[in-house]
Amino acid sequence: MAAFVHETAVVDEGATIGDGTKVWHFSHIQSGASIGKGCSLGQNVNVAGNVRIGDGCKIQNNVSVYEGVELQDWVFCGPSCVFTNDLTPRAKYPKGSANYKRTLVRTGASIGANATIVCGNEIGEWVMVGSGAVVTSDVPAHALVLGVPARQRGWVCECGQVLPESLVCPDCGREYAESGGSIAEIAR
Repeated sequence: MAAFVHETAVVDEGATIGDGTKVWHFSHIQSGASIGKGCSLGQNVNVAGNVRIGDGCKIQNNVSVYEGVELQDWVFCGPSCVFTNDLTPRAKYPKGSANYKRTLVRTGASIGANATIVCGNEIGEWVMVGSGAVVTSDVPAHALVLGVPARQRGWVCECGQVLPESLVCPDCGREYAESGGSIAEIAR
């Protein structure tokens, strides 16, 4: 199935959009951007040039994915979440894309509404960033982070459920083991 692009959206020449992806009202996909298959980009989403977005991502209304940001597969970006790409911006002294700080959001991570991801950080696989949180450092896989600045408050299963102390998901039954400040699923 071909991509769907709403008539009010703008897709610049040189941008690529995968099959089954939907780009909704008033969105702008800039030249050089690459969006995977089966994604959904809500109203008023901006994807800057040279941004890579994987398959199955859901980017809600009013999100700008700036150059220097990469979203791997199955990433969820809640309404009005914010990405940055320059730690010391000045209108009078622009640094250009060669000096943007890279931000990587790994497979399956979810970023809540109005959260801010400060550039130069990595968000691990299956992370849950709470609404309104401000991420100022790397976040390990499966972590639940909340607050300003964001601090880890627990662990999250791949299915999205907050894990109890036992690290056994009450919803899907996945089991995890903690080691060295991170968790990994126990193979069955």
